Amino acid sequence: MSRIDERLAELGIELPDVAAPVAAYVPAVITGNLVFTSGQLPFVKGALSHSGKVGAADGVSAEDAKALAAICVLNGLAAAKSVIGSLDRITRVVKVVGFVASDPSFTGQPGVINGASELLGQIFGETGQHARSAVGLTVLPLDSPVEIEFVFEFA
Repeated sequence: MSRIDERLAELGIELPDVAAPVAAYVPAVITGNLVFTSGQLPFVKGALSHSGKVGAADGVSAEDAKALAAICVLNGLAAAKSVIGSLDRITRVVKVVGFVASDPSFTGQPGVINGASELLGQIFGETGQHARSAVGLTVLPLDSPVEIEFVFEFA
């Protein structure tokens, strides 16, 4: 078992299968020593567990959206692993770009994307420290509350 697989097991996390694309793209590509993932939605077994706007009265709570951001990490890691073979090859989490479908009054996008950043830190330690953006939008594909892109450096 690889070092990262062992760490995931310690955290009680099982990496999912790579999420199937919902349009004309691939889950991840390599250029040089970088892996760029496509935007990862919080799919669990091929379906979104939540939909709607974060912070809306009839939408998704910030706490639930933070948990969905962590699911996006797992999908992103699965996509990266599919093109580099082992997550042990990741030498740096370079960039996280998080999108949050938000009610116009909601301004807690950074807290939502912390769900991704915190999990990456738990999995990778110092290697998981990254640059980041957290952006609020009116709508995301399939009415997902969260979508996240990742850039990983690997050796």
